[in-house]
Amino acid sequence: MNTLKVFAYNLRKYRNHLGLSQESFAEKAGLHRTYISAIECGKRSISLDNIQKIADALEIDAFLLFVDDESKDSESFEKGGIK
Repeated sequence: MNTLKVFAYNLRKYRNHLGLSQESFAEKAGLHRTYISAIECGKRSISLDNIQKIADALEIDAFLLFVDDESKDSESFEKGGIK
């Protein structure tokens, strides 16, 4: 499992589910848009503090950003993976 790739995929998935652009999401998370873009492209590592900021802005538990199982995506949404 490529953790950075999984995180990037999940960040984009949850951000898009909320209907947020990278710019509006970055503002909500208190981070820079280019930083969010670099994370979503898998070009930046990320600190634990920023993982929590991102999870809080997405209104999800941080561990969901590391789940590597696309088959459970819809199940995660339906069972409250997104608050």
